[in-house]
Amino acid sequence: MRLLECSPDGSFTRTEDLPANEDLEYAILSHTWGPEEVTFKDLVDGTDGDKAGYDKLRFCANRAIHDGLRYFWVDTCCIDKSNQVELNEAIISMFRWYRKAARCYVYLSDVSIAGCGRREPSEPWERAFRDSRWFTRGWTLQELLAPASVEFFARGGQRLGDKKSLEQPIHEITRIATAALRGTDLSQFDVDERFEWAKSRETTREEDWAYCLLGIFSVSMPALYGEGKQNAIRRLKREI
Repeated sequence: MRLLECSPDGSFTRTEDLPANEDLEYAILSHTWGPEEVTFKDLVDGTDGDKAGYDKLRFCANRAIHDGLRYFWVDTCCIDKSNQVELNEAIISMFRWYRKAARCYVYLSDVSIAGCGRREPSEPWERAFRDSRWFTRGWTLQELLAPASVEFFARGGQRLGDKKSLEQPIHEITRIATAALRGTDLSQFDVDERFEWAKSRETTREEDWAYCLLGIFSVSMPALYGEGKQNAIRRLKREI
C-alpha cells in the first residue's frame, strides 16, 4: 500500500510502497470516477497538474490535515493499474484498507449546497444526496460498510454529516440493515441479504460486480478480467 503524505500548506507527495505491517493512521477517499482523474502515472511523471481530479486530492489533503492526519489514500493514483500483480493485490486488500482507515471521506461530486453550513432537512441537498450516483456504484458498497468513520461532503467541501447522523436516509436509499451500517460483523447477515445490497449497483467493468464483493463476504480470489460477469459471480459463490 502506498499513501499520499500531506504538508501543512495542503500540498502532498507520494510515499513509497509501505510494508503490510506498517501501522500508520490515514484518511481514505470514497468517490465516483470522473473523466479527469489523477492517475499513478500523473503523480510519478508530475504531469497534467491542471486535471479536475486534483481538486479531490486537495480536498482530501486539507481534510486530513484538519483531522490531524498526515497521510491519505485515493484509489485513482495510489494504485499502479498498469501492474496486474499490484492491481490484484489492491482488489483483494481494498476492504481491509477501508476498514483500517481512521476516516473515510465520501466526496459527492453531484451534491452541492446553496450557502455553506445550511443543513436544514428541507434543503435541496438532501434530495440530491438521495439521488447521488455514489449510491449506485458497486465499489462504494464496501466503502460505506468497511470503515468505522464515514463522513459525507458536498462538491464544495461542505460536510453534510456522517454515517451515524445520516443513518436513516442511507438505510432508505440502500435498504442495508441499520445494524450493518453501525458496524455489526457482516458475517452475521445472510449471504442472500448481502447479495441483495449489491443487486442494483453497477460497475464499469462487468467482472468488478463480483470482485467488489470480496470483502463483503471475507473471501479472496484473483481478478480475471475478460471472464465475464457471470463467470466471476460463479467463482465468487464457490469461494463463499
